[in-house]
Amino acid sequence: MIVASLLHAQNPDLSPACDTDLMFMVENAIQAPSGHNTQPWLFRLAENQIEIHPNYEKALPVADTHHRELFISLGCALENLCLAASVKGYQTETTIGEDGVIRIELSATSQPQTGHPLFAQIPVRQTNRSTYTHRRIEADTLDLLQQVSAEERVQIRFYENGTAEFDTLRSYVEQGNRLQMRDEAFKKELKEWMRYNRKQTLATRDGLSYQVFGAPNLPLCISRPVIHTAINERSQVKADNRKIASASHFVLFTTQNHTIAEWVGLGRTLQRFLLTATELGIVHSYFNQPNEIAELSACMAHALNLTEEYPNILLRIGYGERMSCSHRKKAEEVILKE
Repeated sequence: MIVASLLHAQNPDLSPACDTDLMFMVENAIQAPSGHNTQPWLFRLAENQIEIHPNYEKALPVADTHHRELFISLGCALENLCLAASVKGYQTETTIGEDGVIRIELSATSQPQTGHPLFAQIPVRQTNRSTYTHRRIEADTLDLLQQVSAEERVQIRFYENGTAEFDTLRSYVEQGNRLQMRDEAFKKELKEWMRYNRKQTLATRDGLSYQVFGAPNLPLCISRPVIHTAINERSQVKADNRKIASASHFVLFTTQNHTIAEWVGLGRTLQRFLLTATELGIVHSYFNQPNEIAELSACMAHALNLTEEYPNILLRIGYGERMSCSHRKKAEEVILKE
């Protein structure tokens, strides 16, 4: 009720019922994944309308030069928001402006989808950076993942561990790791988004928590240099090769063009896939290193015989133990004031 009152003060034209429903949608939207957990979104609320704005202050100019991953994250948030809207009994109609602002028009229906299976996975989904169990995904389960619907001009491609294509992807991840770990600007940007202990993690509620690196909760003066020491080419390549070997499949998401609309569509497709995987007990993490280096991405596409497709997101999937979840900003912190 406190949050709803704050929203009403910021947006006095909103009805109390609309306040509550819109806030519910935003709270679910911000559970979406984002690069380095930057949470690069802002929301503007109006009667029966929500806008999702890119927050370029949270951009990653080195790792994500053209804001591709930023807009994919907004697409993930959009998918969560639309699922939450359906649970509250709203239909959604979405448009994407040339400025990258996503506008969602809401119209009430008489049939809330309270039992939507993917909605229930929103608070459960997590990026799992651990070493997996080496267990392969069964054919019938894989078939369910392959049936996930993709937005227009988005493709989802699967590569099984043990195939030549899987090893090709592994080699490009390694090349990407080596290039990025030799890039001081990349490492500086990465360190800016690291949160080195529990106190810092709770203070910012964003970024990469010390827990995702398997580090203990120690004073900043100790944890910072310890974690920094681990950020080097040799350690990164060794750790990622071990993690890749434990996976069942790589999954590559591509678009036909480099446009904001297709990136947002890929984000919606990605989130749909991740929620489905979560429902099936399958874990995931990102290996976007080759996608973040333009020349490497083009070579990888050629090696995989992908014509007229651009690689954007690379996942490994498999089975593993649940890990600590990343924190999120409070919803009221990402609401734009009039």
